[in-house]
Amino acid sequence: MSAEPDAFLGGRLRLRQPPRGAHRAGTDAVLLARLVVPAPGDTLYDLGASTGAVGLAAARMSEACRVVLVERDPDLAALARENASANGLAERVAVIAADVLAPGAQRRAAGLQAGCADIVLTNPPFFEVGGHRPSPVPQKASAHAFAAGGLDLWLRTCADLLRPGGRLGLIHRADALPACLDALRGRFGDCAVRPVHARSDRPAIRVLIAAVKGSRAPCQLLPPLVLQDEAGRFTPEAEALHRGTSWPAA
Repeated sequence: MSAEPDAFLGGRLRLRQPPRGAHRAGTDAVLLARLVVPAPGDTLYDLGASTGAVGLAAARMSEACRVVLVERDPDLAALARENASANGLAERVAVIAADVLAPGAQRRAAGLQAGCADIVLTNPPFFEVGGHRPSPVPQKASAHAFAAGGLDLWLRTCADLLRPGGRLGLIHRADALPACLDALRGRFGDCAVRPVHARSDRPAIRVLIAAVKGSRAPCQLLPPLVLQDEAGRFTPEAEALHRGTSWPAA
C-alpha cells in the first residue's frame, strides 16, 4: 500500500492506493469523475471502483449527491471504505463488495437493485483475456481484462442499475469506440462522445462517452480534449479538470 495518500483535485481529495506497479487511479479517474455532474439528491454509482477515486471525487465536487462504490476485490473495497472515511465522506458514500459481471440474482443479493441509480460512472476493464499481454501483477491484470463478451455484460449491468432516463458516464480506449457503441445500442441513446488526446498532433488515446438510458436521441461527437501542450505541460482545460474546477465548453 502507498505510504502516503495521493492528492487529487488540487489536494481536496487524498487517496491511499496500492503500491506502484499495481492498478492505480490517475487522469482517467479525474476525467470520468467530472463527465456527468450529479443534480442535488442524485444517487451515483461508481462501478469497478477500486479504491474509490472516481466516486469519491464526484462526492467531493458535488456535495448534495449520494455515492455508492462497487468493487469486487474485498481488499480494494475495504481501502475504498477507508478512503471515504479519511476524507470525511462516509456519511454520503457506501461501499458494496460485488462483481459487476455476476448473474442478476447474485447482484441483487449483494445489494445492487435494478433502477437504483440516477448516474453510473464506470471505467471497465480495457481488454478481453487473450487480446493483450497481461500484467505480471495479478491485481493489475484482473483490473485490466475480462472474458470475451465482458464489455457487453458490463454495460448491461450499468443499464440494469440505472432508472429510466438515468445517465451513464464511460471512459475507454479510443480504439474500443466501435465496441462501446455496439454495447450501448438498444439500451442507451443521446450518446455524446469526446475524444481525448495526449497532444494535439497525436491520435486519440481515450474516449469519454455520456449516454442516457432509453433515449432515442442521436449520437454526437464533441470537440476533443487535449491533455498536454507541446512542452508536455497540462493544457489549461486539463489543469482545470485535475483541480476539479471546470469542464471545457463544447
